[in-house]
Amino acid sequence: MYKNLMIKDFIEELSSKASTPGGGGAAALCASLASSLTCMVFNLTVGKKKFEELDESIKNSIKNGLMNQDENKSNFLEDIDKDAEAFIKLMAAYRMKKETIEEVNERNDKLKQGTIGALESPLHLAEKAYLVYDDILIATLYGNINAISDAGVSAIMIQSAIDSSILNVRINLSSLEDDEYKETILKRCKFLSLEGEKKKDHILNIVNEKIR
Repeated sequence: MYKNLMIKDFIEELSSKASTPGGGGAAALCASLASSLTCMVFNLTVGKKKFEELDESIKNSIKNGLMNQDENKSNFLEDIDKDAEAFIKLMAAYRMKKETIEEVNERNDKLKQGTIGALESPLHLAEKAYLVYDDILIATLYGNINAISDAGVSAIMIQSAIDSSILNVRINLSSLEDDEYKETILKRCKFLSLEGEKKKDHILNIVNEKIR
């Protein structure tokens, strides 16, 4: 749907009056960019003289991080389309007939399902994005010093993906009536945002120290 568009075409779609892609798709793109930058740092590190001097455990962490983020960069692009598909299903539910009690009940059921789907898509994205910090930290600590700023940008981008996703979770969550479910989701969102911010700040402190 959108993942295979050229950058210019995606930007045109994003800026149009069409409902998709939207903020969720932009968040997924941010996550993919963060993973791609982390891959770049690892690719500029593996095989270098300083890399060969590292302990085997650290070398393995770098190689594993490269594999992880090489896979993630593609998976996050898939999330652009998943987010759009979830939103389209929700909009279809809003267009359902509501002339009889049966139709109203069926519509309400589909609306609930669609709303949960529309919020779980960005929530899953935020969860996956949060895990990218582990590899960004490895890239920051042991990656090629000439690409250290790229590790910092990756941290900024992944936090943007997390916080952007959470906004998309919250706007859909607001229309649900299940208070217990809402509280559980909001607690998870708060954790991801606050803990992610701490990880980002930690990484940026290391980056700024190294580029002094």
